[in-house]
Amino acid sequence: MVKNSLGRAIPESFGGRPLIPYSDPFSLRPDAERATRALRRVNPGDNKLLGGLREAIEAAGLKDGMTIATHHHLRNGDALLGLVVREIDALGIRDIRIASSSIHPVHAELIPYVEKGVISAFECGVNGPIGEQASKGELSCPIVVRTHGGRARAIITGEVPIDLAFIAAPTCDAYGNMNGYQGPSACGSLGYAHTDALYAKTVVAVTDNLVPYPAAPISIPQTLIDYVVQVETLGDPQKIVSTTTRVTRDPVGLQIARYAAQVIEASGHLKDGFSFQTGSGGISLAVAEQVRRMMREQRIKGSFGCGGITGYFVDMLEEGLFQALFDVQCFDLRAVESIGKNPGHLEISADMYANPFNAGAVVNRLDCVILGATEVDVNFNVNVNTESNGYLLHNTGGHSDTAAGAKLSIITAPSIRGRLPIVRDEVTTVTTPGETVDVIVTERGIAVNDKHPELKKELQRRKVPVKEIRQLQQEITQVTGRPRPLEFTDDIVALIEYRDGSIIDVVRKVKE
Repeated sequence: MVKNSLGRAIPESFGGRPLIPYSDPFSLRPDAERATRALRRVNPGDNKLLGGLREAIEAAGLKDGMTIATHHHLRNGDALLGLVVREIDALGIRDIRIASSSIHPVHAELIPYVEKGVISAFECGVNGPIGEQASKGELSCPIVVRTHGGRARAIITGEVPIDLAFIAAPTCDAYGNMNGYQGPSACGSLGYAHTDALYAKTVVAVTDNLVPYPAAPISIPQTLIDYVVQVETLGDPQKIVSTTTRVTRDPVGLQIARYAAQVIEASGHLKDGFSFQTGSGGISLAVAEQVRRMMREQRIKGSFGCGGITGYFVDMLEEGLFQALFDVQCFDLRAVESIGKNPGHLEISADMYANPFNAGAVVNRLDCVILGATEVDVNFNVNVNTESNGYLLHNTGGHSDTAAGAKLSIITAPSIRGRLPIVRDEVTTVTTPGETVDVIVTERGIAVNDKHPELKKELQRRKVPVKEIRQLQQEITQVTGRPRPLEFTDDIVALIEYRDGSIIDVVRKVKE
């Protein structure tokens, strides 16, 4: 074991792969060229449309030990990954690695296939029962959790070679042109699938809405698609919405939102050209509502909103408050509807969104991002991967990517969650390093990172309740008491990979 720059003990290797301990957010540089895949030739009259998933798996030559991928734009409504794994099992193929963009609670159906050896590892973040069972030691399956930008980087560099990618295509023609804007399973942006389509050795478009050639508009083109398969359904788009998409009415949440908006205004970034990202939770949307009001009052014309887009951002686009929306995934059906009709609502790949190893990601142009947390600590490190019980229950998403890229990263969270204090001496798991976190906002006050003395002075001048992070922690623990430390075994069940490929932390088995 070695210690990274945050003092976290990291194994020298994991699953036979040598590891690079995290050092800092920006110094690690790429040491490889872009991965490539073999060229192919499709002649006039050749047929890409196959009879089913099993035929596509056989045509691709999938064998034991290979890696497959899907994307999670249907989120908890996804049906495709389960369909694929069942066919792989039926063919007797074993030791498959899953490198999908994310795993959701709906994918608990994969657990029996881990137990029987069909699936041997997850090269992706996991949300829900799979991570929980791994944390308990009930499921033996190594997990590597990556950010959205980190996944794109790992695929493009060849660190995670995908042998067979299945792209859920809500609208597709028999030659493979597709979009996510139309059809019964419309999910909007296909941003995570773009990188898979470019770099997987074989790419299968799977659709429940086969249309005459050419499908239009085209999101991912025929030139990247080897085979097309039609299925009964890709899933349920109603389950794309996995968190609230309404502004919170909770007094605590509203107070947090007001403080966060004051931080944004005091920072000086709220001016013409302002760029902004926030999530879909009630507090995040309450912050967006405050920002929207200030932009109206001050007649500010923003440049772009980005990330996972909600109907709330669509309203701001249509109102003229933003010039464009950069959308890697739609978080609700209002956004799905918008991306098919609004010229300023732009679909982007995860590579363009957040990959640190390209010629410039969108996150680098962010003025402000609003992020959540399950825990923060006195060094401003943030945990979003594990819960208070130590179980791995959440993906990293774009958390670390946007915190590193934005000029101002604000963490919003209630000071007490489940009777436990949000501010700890050390977080259970480091997801996002404190050196990329600028402000922590709770209903009890605001803590500003020491690297922003001018912002701190301005907030104090405005009579905003600024507190030192340890002072904030002390006030909270006077109410909650200090939580009992969790106990873990030495068994590592998951790596938490920073966006550049270095290891920022590990998740260990919880000692029951």
